[in-house]
Amino acid sequence: MSVAPARNHALRRAGRMCCALALAGCATWHAPPDVDDEPLRQREVSATSRGVRVSATVLDSEDSKRMYGADINSTGVQPLWVEVENQTSQALWLLRTGTDPDYFSPHEVAWPMHKLFGGATNTHMDDYFNNLAFSNPIPPGEARSGILFTNPDQGIKLVNLDLFGSKVLIPFSLFVRVPGGTIDPRLAQIPFPFPEAAVTDYTDLASLRAALERLPCCATDASGAVQADPLNAVGIGQLTDIGAALVRRDYRRDARASDGAQRLFGREPDFVMRKQAQAGAPATWIRGWLAPIRFQGQLVYVGQVGRPAGGRFASGAERERVLHENVDEARNLLIQDLMYSNGLDKLGFVNGVGAASPSQARTTLDGATYYTDGLRAVVFFATRPRSLSDVEFLDWVPYLEAPDTRQPGATGDAHP
Repeated sequence: MSVAPARNHALRRAGRMCCALALAGCATWHAPPDVDDEPLRQREVSATSRGVRVSATVLDSEDSKRMYGADINSTGVQPLWVEVENQTSQALWLLRTGTDPDYFSPHEVAWPMHKLFGGATNTHMDDYFNNLAFSNPIPPGEARSGILFTNPDQGIKLVNLDLFGSKVLIPFSLFVRVPGGTIDPRLAQIPFPFPEAAVTDYTDLASLRAALERLPCCATDASGAVQADPLNAVGIGQLTDIGAALVRRDYRRDARASDGAQRLFGREPDFVMRKQAQAGAPATWIRGWLAPIRFQGQLVYVGQVGRPAGGRFASGAERERVLHENVDEARNLLIQDLMYSNGLDKLGFVNGVGAASPSQARTTLDGATYYTDGLRAVVFFATRPRSLSDVEFLDWVPYLEAPDTRQPGATGDAHP
């Protein structure tokens, strides 16, 4: 065979392979015939406020296959069906970033489903995903329903739905069951593991402050003999308001094996949330325990706020369990986050942890050390929206007036 015929044969063969690949890519996805949302409505969670009714349901893999012709859930995306019925006199917009600051767009979710040489099929898929997505605005007297693509939660998903109009924001927070997950009963309803007789409900700030300062300085290990991380934060409010503020700043439930080593009130943390930094590295974590305390009927959580040693530059297991020594910085960064959440009502500082300088650092589990000014931040939550200028600073420990004289170990830029 001469060179020219051989080259022609190779070109024809390559052409046939390209055609086969293109046909295969075009033939593997079709728009599903059934997009009925009735199965989703059968397990919806709903709420009504100020002329607006909202409903939400988390899709499982079978739901996504039925509605999208593909298992969206297997890609690390959790589809959320939402319906908004607007009986107000003005158009409303659903603020997607209030539901998930890292939400996925429909075209983004469709992208990994694309096929090589998919051509018109890929375009059709993009249009199909976009058509099923929740669309704004919601006109007065009408209802809109559709899908939001969110990051996955397990067990129970706290769904924030913020409806925005002219000079109005109507917020909702729903606890929605995640199909196939084990429901955490402590999040499915208001958790209160203490007998009523063991709970003290304080009605004034002075007595509350005294009670918070009597709390233990630190958690312990399972035996109760070894001090663990310091209890440097307290959160007070309704469960939905606390959860909403954290979700709006991209904190997610993320309990790991190392968190269970920390014990308070004889138990592991009631919840653990982490905020992811760039490149998926873990940043601030919060471990929280419900305390046998109420303030004017509201829940009181005591918690540990910390960051991993090395942060984004740490390797492997170090990211999960080694506490960075400057715990005050982590605490103060959380305060700043909560200020921007639009859910912070009051802020104060109380004694209770006990000061430790860098030269006399304390040792905690895994041999980690930390230093601290000895204070725990107390944050009071309210139903959003609250502006930064609305935050009231309590006249307890005067943290803002002269911080440099009271912080034996904090860095100068760690103040709220």
